[in-house]
Amino acid sequence: MTSIEALEWRYACKKFDDQKTIPNSVVDLLIKAFNLSASSYGLQPVKLLVIQNKSLQKELLPVSMNQQQVVQASHLLLFCTHLNINDAYINEFFDRIIHQRGTSPEILAGFRSAVLKEFGSKSQGEIDSWAAKQAYLAMGNMLTVCAMEGIDACPMEGFTPDEYDRVLDLKSKGLKSVLLMPIGYRAQDDPFAAMPKVRKSIDNSVLQIKVN
Repeated sequence: MTSIEALEWRYACKKFDDQKTIPNSVVDLLIKAFNLSASSYGLQPVKLLVIQNKSLQKELLPVSMNQQQVVQASHLLLFCTHLNINDAYINEFFDRIIHQRGTSPEILAGFRSAVLKEFGSKSQGEIDSWAAKQAYLAMGNMLTVCAMEGIDACPMEGFTPDEYDRVLDLKSKGLKSVLLMPIGYRAQDDPFAAMPKVRKSIDNSVLQIKVN
């Protein structure tokens, strides 16, 4: 499929075929795609939790508004943010730049200082809000990649993050849940699969400013 064909094909899957499992090779590809997602400053404040465990999926169902996709899906992708985006976290990022690119610490000193200062002036609530926005960026990327690979997905805010955090013991991992995305293959009897997309006309959704 072309990119547009893939986006026309995809929809928020309402019913997965629970007898089908995504091959490990495709899951590995999706994981790599997640790691290549854009993030502000390149700080990657989002961690992906990949769940392939039917008993655990059933346990999570009641705290997912009983949305059956959570149980039917081949895998659950849970987008989490780091609890401690502090000086140590930021310095680790800059050390990684030095190691992977061979950039001189002196060249990065000004940028490092500016980022440390900016985050040092933010409240925890502001940092959490910033990190959550990066989770949405990552999910958007993953929805497109899934579509290109013929994988169905359903982006979800409809779950109880605190309960997910408890069941999965995320606090001990320095994480908290933000977004959920069951993935798998659509059931043949999902009526939503054949429904035409409802979108604004391009003229009503896009404003172009061109050079004369």
